This record gives sequence, structure tokens and C-alpha cells, in this order.
Amino acid sequence: MSYNYLPLDKAPTNFQQVKNLLAYDQLVSITFDAHFRITACRTYLDNKLNSGSAIFYGINTGFGYLQNVKIGAAQLEELQTNLIKSHACGLGEEVPKDIVKLMVMLKIKSLSYGNSGVQIDTVRRLMDMYNNDVFPVIYTQGSLGASGDLAPLSHLSLPLIGLGKVFHAGKKMPALEAMQKFGWQPIPLQSKEGLALINGTQFMSAYGLHNLIQADRLLKWADIIAAISFDAFDCIAEPFHEKIHSIRAHKGQVDTAARLRELLKDSQIAGQKKQQIQDPYSFRCIPQVHGATKDTFDYVLSVFIKEINSVTDNPNIFPDDDLVLSGGNFHGQPLALVLDFLAIAMSELANISERRTYQLISGQHNLPMFLVKQSGLHSGFMIPQYTAAGIVSENKQLCSPASVDSISSSNNQEDHVSMGANAATKCKRVIDNVEKVLAIELLTAVQALEFRRPLQSSPQLEAIVEAFRKEISFNEADRILHDDMVKAIKFIHDEPVLS
Repeated sequence: MSYNYLPLDKAPTNFQQVKNLLAYDQLVSITFDAHFRITACRTYLDNKLNSGSAIFYGINTGFGYLQNVKIGAAQLEELQTNLIKSHACGLGEEVPKDIVKLMVMLKIKSLSYGNSGVQIDTVRRLMDMYNNDVFPVIYTQGSLGASGDLAPLSHLSLPLIGLGKVFHAGKKMPALEAMQKFGWQPIPLQSKEGLALINGTQFMSAYGLHNLIQADRLLKWADIIAAISFDAFDCIAEPFHEKIHSIRAHKGQVDTAARLRELLKDSQIAGQKKQQIQDPYSFRCIPQVHGATKDTFDYVLSVFIKEINSVTDNPNIFPDDDLVLSGGNFHGQPLALVLDFLAIAMSELANISERRTYQLISGQHNLPMFLVKQSGLHSGFMIPQYTAAGIVSENKQLCSPASVDSISSSNNQEDHVSMGANAATKCKRVIDNVEKVLAIELLTAVQALEFRRPLQSSPQLEAIVEAFRKEISFNEADRILHDDMVKAIKFIHDEPVLS
């Protein structure tokens, strides 16, 4: 059995599988069971349409407010093609490739349940596109997070009918150019297929998974960087004692305290006698703050795993029950709420990180002002903290929830929408900002730690410091710190995180 692909069918897909898909550049494939379900559903729908004059929303009617316009059998293919063309109204920045990959995978996954009525050729083409590095150009703006991510998913679907643009082999090109390379013909869409393709939450879900992957990595780094700052500030380890956390047993808090005890184990700095009675909250309350974000992460992840193992287009087809039901599984409210929650929780990692940076440069605990030997002549680490503060404030502005907003569309037929797409894209901006702020703290903490020599921190933390010093040297005198900050961001982005 090959492990170089992700099997897609009704079996649950988990978070580790999603991470592996991107980390190991895996291929995707539906299973035999999914193939059977897809073809059985398509056969059922064809028989249903051929056996009577029943009207089914979006299958033989118009869309949205035009639901009451019946479409003749001879025009059903044109109806579905027109839907994709007319709804491809995205604007803004291009969606990053990793997120597009997740969108395509999640669309295949949703169709694999056999409740959507698509033909197997359509699913095969999506797999062929994924596995041959042909990815649609999709834009960040255009979805209201209900009725499905209509505009982004329309851009995803355009190459199926020979339209739109794609990225292939590192180049942007017309979809037809890539199709000619592989000998692919445009797919003649059958009834319901256009709607099945563009209804769904795959834009929100892909962004959410990407955000969670990055958040997972940064949560680990936050503890490591905080521990380096903790020793650099010569803090008291007592607040991490397990007895304290056993009487307020939030899982994230308990786990974070245990992790910090582990990271600081055998530190000469942590073991020496302290002069102060207590330390500032940004050090003393690391378990409580980081832990709360971890608990939020776990909840948000549970919602997204439920979502990616769901069918979210409309209408839904149940061949075994002889039912075609029109509903609202495309509504992104569950995702919008937790994307806002994740953004708020992750922003707090940056918030408390910036406070530790501020304390480290403030001239306390026998550290020099701004962590430079001749402060006054040299400004040292004064301004990286300004940058961190500005980014933290930007995050506070971005954390205004999108999910409390709505706006009516489709002539008031679609009168409540989730705005989950906006929640998804701004959550990514917040998490990207968190990485920057943590990198600034790391740069500052490693500088401060040098003033504790010859005392050593723990072996684990000293190994991180040693690796970091291979990229960025001690700051003896003022230099362009932008360059150091960029290197620090790259370091925590590329360096394997201590498990």
C-alpha cells in the first residue's frame, strides 16, 4: 500500500492527515467506496429527472431569487455552466497555493460522500488537477460565507469547463493552456453539478485548516520563547508549580505549566536565588494565558474537523431514501464564530509576548536599558518593541468579529449570511502577525540572556539559542535591526519546533 496519497471518502479525515498532505506534498484519491457512492447518486438523479416533471431547486430551476424559474431539460447543461461563469466575481489578493490545495482537496472530499449528484468525471478531473499541480487562481474577496463560498468556488471550478486561470509549474496561465498539455477536454456539466461545485464551505474551511496548522506551530514556539524570556528576566519559577495548577485545572493551563517546567529543567539561571518577591503577569501568568489559547485551539479544531467531514452543498440527495432535499448546510455560521474566536485567542499570544519584550528592555533585574552596553550612544532594542506594539494594536483592530455582521443579498432571498470568509482571511492576518511578534520577542530574549552569562539556561533552551546565534549574532552596537527581525521570523518559521 502506498502512503504517498490521502484517501478521500466518507471515512473521517483527521488533522494529522491534513498536515501530512501539505508537509509531504501528498497526492489525493477517492476510494472505490466513494466512486460507487458518486456514481450511484448520479444514476439516481438522472432517473429521477427522467421519470417525472418534479421541480428541484438548482437542478431544473434558476438560483437564489430566481428559484421559481423552471429550466427545460435541453438547457440544464447551459444552466450549470452559466452559474459558474456568472458567479466567478472574486477580487482582492490571490489565495496562497497551500490554501488552494486544501480547497480542492476539501471539495473532492465533500463530493465523495455521494450526496451531491455530480458525475464521476468531474471528481476525476479535480483529482487530476490536484495531482498534476494544476491549481486554479482564486481570490480572497467575494464570499459572504453563506450559499456556500460562491465566488471563490466558482473560480476553483472554472478550469473544469476550460475557463479561468491556473498556476502550473510555477507559472500562471489560461486554464486551456494547461489542459492542452495534459490532453484534457472541458467537462460538459450535467444537472446539479455547477451548484454542487460552488455551494459549500471549502474556502472558509481551507483557510481555517491553514490557520490551525500555523497556530499549532506558533503555540509550541510561544512556550519556548516565553521560557527563554523567563530566564533572561531572571524570574521566579514558583508560579509554575504543579500544585497551583491542580486547583484550577483547565487543561491548557496545566499542560503549559508542565511544559514550562520541562523547558526550564536544569537551568542554572532558574535555580539561583532571586531578589524579587513576584514577577510581572506577562511572566507569572504564562500558563493561564497561553493555556487559554490552547483550549480555544482545541475547540476550534473540533469544529473544523466536524466541518471537513461533512456535506455542505445544496440540495442534498439521498438515493437510498428516494429524497432530494433543499436546505442550508452551506451556511458558514459555525465556522465564522470559531474563526473569530481563534483570531482573538491567538492575538493574545502576541499581546502577552509584546509585554515580555517591553519588560526585557526596561532596565530591570540587572539588565541594561534597551539591552545594549552603551545605551544613549546606542538605542539597542528600543524600536523592535515599537514594531511589536504596532502589530499587536493592528491585531486588536482585526479582532473585531466578522460573525456579528450580515448583509442581505439575492433580492433578500439570502437575508442572513455568516461573513465567515472575512473572518477566515483576517484570522490568517492575525496569525501571520503573531509570528512576527514572537520572533521579535525571541530576538530580544536571546540578546538579554547573554547578560546572564556565565550562567546557563536549560540544555533544551541553550540548544535553541545556539541554533539562533548561527543566524543572528549578539548586538554589540546599533545596526539595521529590520534584517535581524526578518531572520528571526524565518528562524521560527523554518526551524523544527521542540516536541
